[in-house]
Amino acid sequence: MLNLLNAQQRVEEIPLKIGVMERGALNAITDVRGVKVGHTTLVKGDSVRTGVTAILPHGGNIFQQKVPAAVFVGNGFGKLAGSTQINELGNLETPIILTNTLNVPTAMDAVIKYTLNLSGNEDVRSVNAVVGETNDGYLNDIRGQHVKNEDVISVIQNAKNGKVPEGNVGAGTGTIAFGYKGGIGTSSRELPKSLGGYTLGVLVQSNFGGVLQIGGVPVGQKLGNYSFSNNLLNNVDGSCMMIIATDAPLNNRNLERLAKRAFLGLAKTGGIASNGSGDYVIAFSTAEAVRVQYKIETETLKQEIVPNDLMSPLFMATIEATEEAILNSIFMAETTTGFKGRTIKALPKEEVLKLLKEAGVLEN
Repeated sequence: MLNLLNAQQRVEEIPLKIGVMERGALNAITDVRGVKVGHTTLVKGDSVRTGVTAILPHGGNIFQQKVPAAVFVGNGFGKLAGSTQINELGNLETPIILTNTLNVPTAMDAVIKYTLNLSGNEDVRSVNAVVGETNDGYLNDIRGQHVKNEDVISVIQNAKNGKVPEGNVGAGTGTIAFGYKGGIGTSSRELPKSLGGYTLGVLVQSNFGGVLQIGGVPVGQKLGNYSFSNNLLNNVDGSCMMIIATDAPLNNRNLERLAKRAFLGLAKTGGIASNGSGDYVIAFSTAEAVRVQYKIETETLKQEIVPNDLMSPLFMATIEATEEAILNSIFMAETTTGFKGRTIKALPKEEVLKLLKEAGVLEN
């Protein structure tokens, strides 16, 4: 068994199996072919602990080749820019940006400028910039609005396929989850060929409260660190952004159904979607067969999509990948001291390992 006392390790490395489906090769949202992720991490002095994360559904001009998408709002205390047009038209036309609450306008401006400046977009007069957020104001000088346009544009341009950094990076630099340091986490599932052979990945920005559960073990309760257990933990607000990508050819309606299942994954970690927590899910399909061209030259569209009766395996994959992505965001996070000298500790991994071992949930 790995010693996690002084190391950041993913859930799979403990090792702990979440669910029954197979993980993707990277166990990340980038297992979905074409998806790119980028981070800009801003750590300056003793007060700036914030950043930006970008998720790109493919490497081309997203405005010209829009992807089917949907948004599900679990609790609406948040600022998810661009959500109404996604659900109205059923597609996504820009990268998805995650940052802190007060830098949403900055990120929107940057995404608009980035999109307008792409080759082929010279005549574009409307851009639906999609920006999600969580409030990192406990560890970060959020009123300083330290994220700038160039930070956002840079993170889009430098987004990559492959391994995704987790924990205290990008939009997760200053976040908190279950009273411990939260952050960015990701996970994926591969469906067997008999169930379609599709890949589904999830990326989260965790910043919310509740009673932490890991593999069904009530870790938060056993450690005495959970929402409302004392005055310090009475503030459980903060938000959680969950991004789902899949190569399954889905339309907006079934992507919304998929997005709803992410909340079951959040619930399995012990999240409670508190009053002041903005909990949102954005789901999109990367399948080329269902992309929406900016300029349509035919009167009708023909698409082959996954039917309702074959959606359940994708639902299960979403639940498992969301649960594991949230746990990865916590397991990979590090103790952080920030604004006004405040400190949020990382998950006490040695104690957690002991609890999981006693419960018999670790793999041999």
